[in-house]
Amino acid sequence: MRSSFPRTIASDHTEPMTRIYDDDLAGGMATRAIHAGQRPDPVSGAIMTPLYLTSTYVQESIGVNKGYEYARGKNPTRQALERNVAILEGGRHGFAFGSGMGCLDSIMKLFRAGDHIVCGENVYGGTFRLFDKILRHFGLSFTYVDTDDPQRVADAMTPATRALLVETPTNPLMRLTDLAAMSDIAKRHQALLIVDNTFATPIFQRPLELGADIVWHSTTKYINGHSDMIGGLAVVLEDELADRLQLILNAAGAVPGPFDAWLALRGTKTLPLRMKQHDLNGRAIGAWLLQRLGEDRVIYPGLAHHPHHALASRQMSGFGGMMTLDLKTIDNARKFLERVRVFSLAESLGGVESLTNHPYTMTHGSVPADIKDAMGLNDGMVRLSCGIEDAEDLIADLDGALEGI
Repeated sequence: MRSSFPRTIASDHTEPMTRIYDDDLAGGMATRAIHAGQRPDPVSGAIMTPLYLTSTYVQESIGVNKGYEYARGKNPTRQALERNVAILEGGRHGFAFGSGMGCLDSIMKLFRAGDHIVCGENVYGGTFRLFDKILRHFGLSFTYVDTDDPQRVADAMTPATRALLVETPTNPLMRLTDLAAMSDIAKRHQALLIVDNTFATPIFQRPLELGADIVWHSTTKYINGHSDMIGGLAVVLEDELADRLQLILNAAGAVPGPFDAWLALRGTKTLPLRMKQHDLNGRAIGAWLLQRLGEDRVIYPGLAHHPHHALASRQMSGFGGMMTLDLKTIDNARKFLERVRVFSLAESLGGVESLTNHPYTMTHGSVPADIKDAMGLNDGMVRLSCGIEDAEDLIADLDGALEGI
């Protein structure tokens, strides 16, 4: 397969420069997060990737250019982000989009009317909304399955199935899916395995190494990590699939602006450090909540009572900072959400600051009540995104919010 990461860059101002910033980069994830896919600016030597605020590029003659024609198709700042995340995921090709949902919508343009997609039943509410409210009207069909049971997934596959889409851990019920088992099923049916890796990030989970064909993220969340941009990104290994996604990216144009790409690229440099702290805080808070509330009210894969704890320990290298509390009633949930002070009630997750939300009315507000009930989502649940503040302060905040509940 051809490499999408050329190692040598030349300009009129410098000699050709060969550096190990690409797919042959030695070292661990922290080294890759800082250096992979980025080169010092060939004009000035600037260590940070410049912000290329341009819509078009001057061409020398008909069909003669420096690899750039129009910024919808390619932008150097965006490409640095795409290369960086692709290498972190162990992929070869990255594609950045203007939002996580713009990313998923573009991935779904790989399919055509009459195609069938098997989807995990407990996915982000926006994923369900896109499929149910929009894409099924274009001739795609969807079957929602509990991916905890590989046999149920296998039974849902049909001759028309072209993709198996899973999210692991899931939002907000924190269920895990065995990706190697899903890959086996998808390959037997010549279907693509598409994995939403937003919660785990490539720091804690590497779906391509477990047989996934496409990994995608809402880069709004942990990849960026600072709650100051919106974006999405898909990563693939295969050249043919990459060519199809590049065509969709350029033709449909759901691309991010260069400043959003620059912000996300800034975020990836500290991703390993941030994820380590999210994980440490998640484990500490999960253990405290277990003692405070009991096993039936704390849903966190890092706790031994979680039904997928063994799978999480095997498939992931960290448990992260996402968890859900079942406070049983919406009144309890409301009291809790109105009392928190360090945690903030807000949409989104994965920032350095701790957030909490009410999935039943927020992330899954567009999902019909009967479907929420069937998947086990009730209106007494609250989701926590544990940030990187001092764990003692976060625990004290939760203790006050839970008083009397």
